[in-house]
Amino acid sequence: MSLSAPESAPRFRRLRRGAALSVLFATVLAAAAATDSLPHDEDEGRRRPLTARAAGAARPEGAVRDEVVRAATEALADGKSGAQAAQEVVSRSGDRWGVVYDKSEYEEFEQSLDGAYTGVGLGARRTADGHVEVSRVQRGGPADRAGIRPGDRLLAIDGRPVGGRSGSEVVALLRGDATGAKAGTPVVLGLGRGARTWTETLRRARLAVEAVTVHRLGGDAVLIRVSAFTRGSGARVRDAVAGAPRGAGVLLDLRGNGGGLVTEAVAAASAFLDGGLVATYDVHGEEKALYAAPGGDTGRPVVALIDGGTMSAAELLTGALKDRGRAVTVGSRTFGKGAVQMPNRLPDGSVAELTVGHYRTPAGLRVDGRGITPDVPAGRRAEERARTVLSGLGAGT
Repeated sequence: MSLSAPESAPRFRRLRRGAALSVLFATVLAAAAATDSLPHDEDEGRRRPLTARAAGAARPEGAVRDEVVRAATEALADGKSGAQAAQEVVSRSGDRWGVVYDKSEYEEFEQSLDGAYTGVGLGARRTADGHVEVSRVQRGGPADRAGIRPGDRLLAIDGRPVGGRSGSEVVALLRGDATGAKAGTPVVLGLGRGARTWTETLRRARLAVEAVTVHRLGGDAVLIRVSAFTRGSGARVRDAVAGAPRGAGVLLDLRGNGGGLVTEAVAAASAFLDGGLVATYDVHGEEKALYAAPGGDTGRPVVALIDGGTMSAAELLTGALKDRGRAVTVGSRTFGKGAVQMPNRLPDGSVAELTVGHYRTPAGLRVDGRGITPDVPAGRRAEERARTVLSGLGAGT
């Protein structure tokens, strides 16, 4: 997320892998390749690179990829971990977003794109005073059954204090990513509520994600919250917009959305656009484009809520709506994750995600490392401010 990680880079990379839906898909276009939206090589089971040079890498992307494959192959021949050897190469390459998943991690990762994950049903965020608090409790999940509520302070996980950790690290610890924890494994939480502190032992479970939720607001407006771009989420956004009362404004909440399938982000953009450009990117040095489908609702007032946890595909959607004059953005600067990555299958079944380029908004702005600045800056009362803006656009809230 936008919060800094206190641990070393290799440790952070390890925790970041598959870290729930707050950082669901660290790539931008790799998932599109997995669903045949981008070229890939079926015979070799390995995606083709999109550009000739990795973002931030000192060597051509093809050379890095070849070195990763060679290191993994040699390690396997010596009876060592191919994934670990590949990660060492990626860490040296200068690719800030490069990461290696072992076979089981990647399978879990792909399953999460269907809107399922292993965890306790908690979302976490850092507060302005540096504490970590529960931001969301999934209905019917282990945390909900234990009586944990949004706003409770999260003090420790399995005896390890969480103060100073980033949101993605906390989520990874809850899921047990570093140890490959499965459904049924226990996790002990240290919690606080007011003056009370206590510990709670939960058992992880396989949970389905509510990626898109819809609520009627007071007056003539609808709140559509998109927590991640899992499969089918774009269609659900479009259905929510189509089903809203005539003339009702839309408050599109993308805060904490760590991204997901870019095809779903484009589908969500299509709910508000009547065709036209969503984003551009490079393939083998040639510019390519992503377009919205025709027939979207271009008349409703729209306000997009964004923050430092708005990443990747969520930034792609934000940039499209902002640049196309389709939404007023309210909140704080987005994360700045606009890298294009492609997966490379290694001999042991592990997968190396290597950065190969960057996407740009319709106005030609590069998001990676910069983020998107909101039209209306807002802090802790961002939602209240967004409702005021939406009302000013002609929608009652």
